[in-house]
Amino acid sequence: MNPLVDPAILFFVFGVFAGLVKSNLEIPPAISRFLSLYLLMALGLKGGFALAQSGLTPQVAVSLSLAVFLAVLVPWLSYQWLRRLLSGFDAAALAATYGSVSAVTFITAMNHLETHGLAYGGHMAAAMALMESPAIIFAVLMANRLRGQMAQTAPAGGPRMPIGKVLHESFTDGAQLLLLGAMLIGMLSGDAGQRAMQPFSGDLFKGMLAFFLLDMGLMAARNLPGLRGQSLWLMVYGLLAPLTHASMALALCWTLGVPQGDAVLLMVLAASASYIAVPAVLRYALPEANPSLYVGLSLGLTFPFNILLGIPLYAHVASVALGG
Repeated sequence: MNPLVDPAILFFVFGVFAGLVKSNLEIPPAISRFLSLYLLMALGLKGGFALAQSGLTPQVAVSLSLAVFLAVLVPWLSYQWLRRLLSGFDAAALAATYGSVSAVTFITAMNHLETHGLAYGGHMAAAMALMESPAIIFAVLMANRLRGQMAQTAPAGGPRMPIGKVLHESFTDGAQLLLLGAMLIGMLSGDAGQRAMQPFSGDLFKGMLAFFLLDMGLMAARNLPGLRGQSLWLMVYGLLAPLTHASMALALCWTLGVPQGDAVLLMVLAASASYIAVPAVLRYALPEANPSLYVGLSLGLTFPFNILLGIPLYAHVASVALGG
């Protein structure tokens, strides 16, 4: 199926259109939250069922280690470049946003692979969970460092954010716990659990994803105004960063012999940018940063780019490079 005529993708496009024409169409926040939790729960179950069949192998360890490495490398490299364009706090916040991951982009990519019959490992759901927190920790460390430098010249600098508190909130976040818990339940219940949950985690999945992408389209349209007045170089970053990060992931996957399906998902994870979990933490961890910048760029530009063009592009390039 052409990704641009996939019903889920078309609902995203329709949501963007409805938002741009200022329609009063909206998804109630409680429904949006439910859809998000459903998708994470279904994703975790799918991953757990797959892991119950394949087991924990050296290849699984390679993919998970690579995911953690990318989660550390991407925000560090992003900060080095963004510091040339932005204040330290804005650069740290944007680096964290692009160093973390988008669950919806990942789920859409997974749906793309299933539609095209390309296998991937169930452990990739765990890879997504592992890639969320390192960027947040990096941003808080950089912010504390900047506050320390400011305090030397201006004692009224902002308070340091305790790393322990950040670690606790990162690893006990409800959405992340649900994903990991559902994956564990899938592993423990195995084939019997998969048959029992098929109507929930299988048959309903496509429709729920389409409904959620409709809401994401509306949100993307609402965040486009946040891009007004921003530097052209930041717009370029919002488009080139996902391509660069995906290329880094592909090179590492090619070097380490990661299977094609897993490589595509690692490319998507590296290319995606968080617009929910990380911004929520940054609002209190880095109050000095501008939320309209990191939310507007990630949700208004990078997210639509990845959903409409990036995912099929990454899949095609991985197919050529890895001989699929």
